[in-house]
Amino acid sequence: MERTDRSAWIDALVAIALACALATAWAWRDWANLSVLRLPDADDMMRLQQIRDWIDGQGFADLTQYRLGATGVAMHWSRLADLAPGGIIVLLQGALGRETAELVAVIAWPALMLAAAIALVGRIARTVGGAEIAFPAMVVAAIAYPASTLFVPGRIDHHNLQIVLLLVTTLMLVGRGSMMAGIFAGIATSLSLVIGMEMMPLLALAGGVAVADWVAGGREARDRLMGFGIALCAATVACSIIFRPFAWDYPACDGFTAISARALMVASFAPIGLALIGWNSSARVRLALALSSGLALAATLAMSTPQCLSPYGGVDPLLQRLWLTRVGEAQALFAADPSVAIGYAGLALAGLVAGIWHVRRGGTRGWWVLLVLQLGAGAVTLLQLRGAYAGAMLAGPALGALIVAARRRGAVPLVGAWLASAGMLYPIAAQAMVPVRPAPAGASCTAPDLIAALGRLPVGRVMAPIDTGGPAIALTRQRLIAAAYHRDGAGNLAMYDFYRGSPDQARAIAAQWRPDWVVACDGFPGIAAPFSADLNRGKAPAWLRQVVRVPSGGRIFAIDSSRR
Repeated sequence: MERTDRSAWIDALVAIALACALATAWAWRDWANLSVLRLPDADDMMRLQQIRDWIDGQGFADLTQYRLGATGVAMHWSRLADLAPGGIIVLLQGALGRETAELVAVIAWPALMLAAAIALVGRIARTVGGAEIAFPAMVVAAIAYPASTLFVPGRIDHHNLQIVLLLVTTLMLVGRGSMMAGIFAGIATSLSLVIGMEMMPLLALAGGVAVADWVAGGREARDRLMGFGIALCAATVACSIIFRPFAWDYPACDGFTAISARALMVASFAPIGLALIGWNSSARVRLALALSSGLALAATLAMSTPQCLSPYGGVDPLLQRLWLTRVGEAQALFAADPSVAIGYAGLALAGLVAGIWHVRRGGTRGWWVLLVLQLGAGAVTLLQLRGAYAGAMLAGPALGALIVAARRRGAVPLVGAWLASAGMLYPIAAQAMVPVRPAPAGASCTAPDLIAALGRLPVGRVMAPIDTGGPAIALTRQRLIAAAYHRDGAGNLAMYDFYRGSPDQARAIAAQWRPDWVVACDGFPGIAAPFSADLNRGKAPAWLRQVVRVPSGGRIFAIDSSRR
């Protein structure tokens, strides 16, 4: 026990040192943006604004963004992910002021998450392969592109927290089974799904691993399965009380809603029932029970919560075609630009190959469990590039073991192993090997000068392409009709109809939505948007009057109310 505790402290110190070094370098590199709280992603900007609204008095359960859409949009996010960065801001704003407290929070929270992720990868590596591979696995995890992009300063959205919770679940599965291991895995699974549904396929696979372990037999596996089911149910019930949003009855499974909570609680009964019913049964009986309970669970969920089969199925088909299918990380691997696909999937694929190699060499149960999860992340990546985030982190232990094995063979194999394990090299190599398609030269819809110009105008309602929404809401006091959030379906449809139609059609939409400002920028790559193209050239109808043209090329028009 003493040796385990000592290794845990060592892993924690190494993880903190790596995270601090990287966070410092990243913050220095991007200080010009960070210092004015211009965060890396629109979701980070919106998360910061949600936290500000909460601190300024908006209800804990009220996740509505009141400056979006017609009268506000009930966001599909959970307040759970707001707690830590919001807590840092509240604790420090009295001494440092609000802006400095926010700056500390957006740097410190991703760094803490990175340290936790690195430490967990180190613990997983120790568990499956021994102490020798822990350090190289942690270094691999620290630079595991594209997962590393989720931990840079400013990334306060929920994805890095979900990666950490997935690693907690993984650690509980690769080690010895116990009731406590199952409880930790169940809590981590529930919390991740309370935050968002992105990890649902991998977490469902993790539950399947726990069931397969139980089928193989042993009291430890039974105890872990029982703990997993109990904790999954109890944590979901607790979160349904604590984090229940005002829009609890929203008719979708796109976030923490009554539907998704019901699905989780129904799913939790399966591991509890299996652990109880199959107490002293044979392996053949346990297999039959597992298969039949899986079929029964699938049928029950399909009948009781069919929305969870397609969390974004309620999005208008036109929006799916024009927007959702074009979101970078939501693209299928082979549909993405080759340079992007190689950069995203390279490290995960290298880790998968290394994992297969370890298993074929006679890998232990822990290596098998890890390989199954890596295969699951790979399958998700084939459908959506976002699966590569988890795949890159899960690659750490296998690549750490590969580095240790290569060290015994000499300098050349060791250099090759490190090169194969350096996630940041894959996008660089991809860009060098694959011709990059030239980016369109149009005006950026998120350019700092464009957002700043919006902020200087009197507060009103803004019609702007979808990418402008998040940054403009966080950096100005304007109200936006559209933003990259699927629950704002009416506003987003109106925006696309406005820019894609004729001037007369746009005028009719303006009469309905009554915007004060109209933004022109290159917000429709690959989409025919004739009215937007006219505005970008400065060709506007009489009811629009240009008031700003920024150096980056964007334009802002005012609507003549007498001609609306």
